[in-house]
Amino acid sequence: MAHISTGVEYGLHCLLYLVSSPETPRTASVRDLAELQGIPIEYVAKVFTRLQKAGLVAAAEGARGGFCLARAPDTISVWDVVRAIDGDKSLFECREIRGRCAAYGNDFPRPRSRGVCSIHAIMIEAEQRMRDALSAHTVADIAASVTAKTPSGYDQRIAEWLDSRATTPRRLTSTETRRETGETP
Repeated sequence: MAHISTGVEYGLHCLLYLVSSPETPRTASVRDLAELQGIPIEYVAKVFTRLQKAGLVAAAEGARGGFCLARAPDTISVWDVVRAIDGDKSLFECREIRGRCAAYGNDFPRPRSRGVCSIHAIMIEAEQRMRDALSAHTVADIAASVTAKTPSGYDQRIAEWLDSRATTPRRLTSTETRRETGETP
């Protein structure tokens, strides 16, 4: 079982497509981002609702509407995205079973059970290290890594594809419009 959901992966991939220069912010609809990557539009809409509530993306109005980054990509950490989509849940929940030793019954030696459980202490440390690692990497870092790995012209081709979708008139139902802007019925 994964502790970080598929939604985080989808969200990060979508955010990468929104990274652009500060002078010309890139916007894209939930529908286009879902179609671009071959993932369900309903799922991407839920992810973007959470990203918007966390202040990581903003709805853009008008003919080229959709979503854009609400902050510079170098200020959006991977941990910000994980928290926005999955919440701030712990990796480990200590059940305090150390106090249930059948050999002692109700007479369990209390000095052994004082303070944080030794197992829980390790899990707390591991979780903090994971959070620190995820906080140390930004959407801009990932975008730079992706750019270094992709062939020349890749980003331009994606930008052109998104632009062509934005300029092609489409009639959306009211349900599709709400879904793309993250509104709930």
